[in-house]
Amino acid sequence: MNEQERQAAFDRYNERTHAIGRVVSVATLILLVGAPFALGAILGAMPDVGAVARSFLSVGLVWMVSGVAEYLIYTPMLGAGGGYLAFITGNLINMKIPCAISARDMVGAKTGTAENEVISTLSIAASSLVTILVLALGVLLLVPLQPILQSEALQPAFANVVPALFGAMAYKYFRGNMKIAITPLAVMSLLFVLVPSLTGSTSFMIIPSGAMAIAITWFLYRYERKSSDT
Repeated sequence: MNEQERQAAFDRYNERTHAIGRVVSVATLILLVGAPFALGAILGAMPDVGAVARSFLSVGLVWMVSGVAEYLIYTPMLGAGGGYLAFITGNLINMKIPCAISARDMVGAKTGTAENEVISTLSIAASSLVTILVLALGVLLLVPLQPILQSEALQPAFANVVPALFGAMAYKYFRGNMKIAITPLAVMSLLFVLVPSLTGSTSFMIIPSGAMAIAITWFLYRYERKSSDT
């Protein structure tokens, strides 16, 4: 298969992926939003629409900005198939993104290529299936394991699973791009130490830290280009 045929096959794959992804995304959104109202209708306890709207305005607008930012940041990394799967199944930051990045690095695929699309889709699909399996086992074993899981010795471990996961992954990228990473890392670390409440808004804080990294990259590029010209 020559390059033109490969590109045509990849375009057909993307078209089918978008068609299926849009349908499933709309169906998922309807089910998520409609579930409380369906339960309310069945049980005769419909939620107060006015109260729901006021609650959404108080927190939804902030998280809407975060949601748009995550879409713009993660979709180029995951591709079409991986993006649909990740946003539908959830747990992007602590599960889907690390899985996709690890799989991409293991095979040496680059962002924006057909190989990255396939690898991201397969890795996120595998992650979703494993998640379902682990949750099923967790439900079955919850009662027998409850004394162990609630022991004081394990509580610090549960509180540091996500930081440990991302710290190990981030070190690899920080080491290769220290000039770009050091300033956002130092600023965000100092900010989280001074304002501990921001640790619950990590998705929202991606926006300023990403903006800093982009600005630093642009200045370094301009500096290196100017130096090479002179």
